Amino acid sequence: MASPDEPVEPRASMFTPREIVSELDRYVIGQDKAKRAVAVALRNRWRRRRVAQELRDEIAPKNILMMGPTGVGKTEIARRLAKLAQAPFLKVEATKFTEVGYVGRDVDSMIRDLVELAIREVKGELEQGVRHKAAEAAEERMLAHLLKSRPRGSFEESPAADREARDALRARLRGGELDGEPVEIEVQERGGPAVEVFSASGMEELEFKFQDMFANLPGVGQRKRQRKVKVKEALRVFADQEAGKLIDMESVVGEAKSRVEQSGIVFLDELDKVAVRERGGHGPDVSREGVQRDLLPLVEGTTVTTKHGPVHTDHILFIAAGAFHVTRPSDLIPELQGRFPIRVELGPLGKDEFVRILREPQNALLKQQTALLATEDVALSFTDDAVDAIAEIAADVNRRAENIGARRLHTVLEALLEEVSFTAPEKPGSEVRIDGAEVRRRLAHLVQDVDLARYIL
Repeated sequence: MASPDEPVEPRASMFTPREIVSELDRYVIGQDKAKRAVAVALRNRWRRRRVAQELRDEIAPKNILMMGPTGVGKTEIARRLAKLAQAPFLKVEATKFTEVGYVGRDVDSMIRDLVELAIREVKGELEQGVRHKAAEAAEERMLAHLLKSRPRGSFEESPAADREARDALRARLRGGELDGEPVEIEVQERGGPAVEVFSASGMEELEFKFQDMFANLPGVGQRKRQRKVKVKEALRVFADQEAGKLIDMESVVGEAKSRVEQSGIVFLDELDKVAVRERGGHGPDVSREGVQRDLLPLVEGTTVTTKHGPVHTDHILFIAAGAFHVTRPSDLIPELQGRFPIRVELGPLGKDEFVRILREPQNALLKQQTALLATEDVALSFTDDAVDAIAEIAADVNRRAENIGARRLHTVLEALLEEVSFTAPEKPGSEVRIDGAEVRRRLAHLVQDVDLARYIL
């Protein structure tokens, strides 16, 4: 494991920008500018770690602001980036936070959540490395438990006889013969405190001490209890316990904090919802502007107190997104605007993009629907003119009603396949082929009605 002072090497950082865009193309149609901006930002993390130490700390991440209507791919890019980055990644909505002094979550909690997420990731990686040793230790514990629970008189007292009985039991255990047998094991549970501690900003350290104090009280912290489970489940519990013993949690926390500080990514969605058109307002506008002021030090670079120690946010990459229908990026406070130097506008989607969304992505909607009905032994297929008709109707509905982007395809497909999905269990072995004429016939009422929204939303 790398030491906290060594640069961290997420796998995706090795990819060139072109390779990152190519990977995103498998799931997100169009929006090339946004993909390129994200790809360059990821690659810059790799470049920064190869700069001399004295200059490395001076290179700040170029945060990104993605603007565009709903349903054009902002959140999907974030989801795919999370899987691709192989770095601590957290997606949060700006609307979840409130200004310090108001009831709700303060913005620092996103960094604490990011640290907890990184700890789970690092611990999971290390557990994979010790899985074999942990399984062997779990097997020995299970054998000892089974032998201990059996009447002693059923075995000879000699060591040779005990060894023979143990080997016979081991063979049965490995062969799966004992998987269904019930056993009673002792498990540890961590009980939560009876009272919840609410702390104001700057009081997090006191909050953590209070929580630790409650956790160490008799009957509140770690407590053991007997649990009756099958042998197979008991082996899994024992393996998890043994893996925990083989892992140094101090090293895990150190590595996790280093990953967060050097390669962490926060995707801040719905940023437009905390923008204020006219400053100096009152009511909820005060809290919205307060959230922006609280976000500013995080994005600029500050130190956040967590129960695992201080975490520096100077090199965490922030990617913000918002529709900005009612507000504009210029409605954000100027200091926050300046911390998102890369602006990317995602364009609306039309018929041509809808056709590609239905066909091309690895998780294309038509592939999903075909796979779902295949579980009922129903073969579903769509002709090319059917795909064109679905895309045309979705684009038309978006023009005449509220434009919700690619999400419209979900509502149109559900309306189209409602009858097929309902009767599928009654027709195993059947084939359903949908063409353009069938699409227009089934969705005619949606196209002709003036108030389309009340039929499909």
